[in-house]
Amino acid sequence: MLDIFDRIPDGLIDLESTQLWQLLKHPTLIHLEGDRQPSLFVSILLHGNETTSWLAMRELLRKYQNKKLPRSLSLFIGNIEGAKYRQRHLDHQPDYNRIWQIGDSSEPLPEQIMAQKVITEMRSRGVFASIDIHNNTGRNPHYGCITQLDKYSQHLARLFDKTVVYYTSPKTVQSYAFGKFCPAIVLECGQPDMPDGTAHALEYVETCLNLDSFDDLPDSEIADIDLFHTVAIVKVPEEINFSFTGEPDDDITFPNGMDCLNFCELPIGENFGAAKTERAYLSALSEEGEEHGDRYFQIQNGKIILKVPVMPSMLSLNNDIVRQDCLCYLMERFPIPE
Repeated sequence: MLDIFDRIPDGLIDLESTQLWQLLKHPTLIHLEGDRQPSLFVSILLHGNETTSWLAMRELLRKYQNKKLPRSLSLFIGNIEGAKYRQRHLDHQPDYNRIWQIGDSSEPLPEQIMAQKVITEMRSRGVFASIDIHNNTGRNPHYGCITQLDKYSQHLARLFDKTVVYYTSPKTVQSYAFGKFCPAIVLECGQPDMPDGTAHALEYVETCLNLDSFDDLPDSEIADIDLFHTVAIVKVPEEINFSFTGEPDDDITFPNGMDCLNFCELPIGENFGAAKTERAYLSALSEEGEEHGDRYFQIQNGKIILKVPVMPSMLSLNNDIVRQDCLCYLMERFPIPE
């Protein structure tokens, strides 16, 4: 279920993300020749509702339609079917950013086999760096995420923004897979369709295409990084009813507008929601998959409050996203490696 081209299909750059299915029948990898080698790898639309990636890359492809790229580019267009309906993924699909590693315990999904083909193809060609472009559903600043702390990865992140998140889980994401053999980053470009997110992603990709080498970048440029480490992913257990509007059957009612807490360093006692029933609780899984909800949350006077100071990211007010993915991630400051 992977199509590979060495040119841009005719008419592709005239389409919206919701129309890509008219030309592309499967996830698609497009190799475009440039002045420098090896290729810059860019993955877009791993989540079909995160449109900034296509808007930015469409502008780039238009700009270089009649001239050679400064570096070769390998563009992977992921969940075309999900993009048709502006959905993160459809009910019959896996999350396209959770398919980049195959476990030992079950038969691999067709999407996992496809992802391994992309990895094999790019390993064989060589990769200068990997960029995976995303959006958030809640209010977040622009920031980069890396899975390695080597100098090149830090430079790759700092070129986008001084706010950088280091994470090592889940290991099934694209950036973790590519981070094993090249500098890799996830760009979080705010909410979909916003002009500033598109412009920032476009400028960043073009900057990377014009780099000769990461060795040319002075180490002083990464000295001012604000580095955070993901310590837990917060999920609402399936059996718990919740809303942001205070529905009658709520076990938990979250504060309306709580996504304003993203990237705020929160103190002990911060309110994370009203516990409406005795069974209300939040799950907080460590990067090793261990349950640590009791370490971070407690119920006091009918409220779920923080037990330790942390910084949330990706808080979303979208019920479907909370169910499909998570309520948020919890982060702590991390020392910059020398």
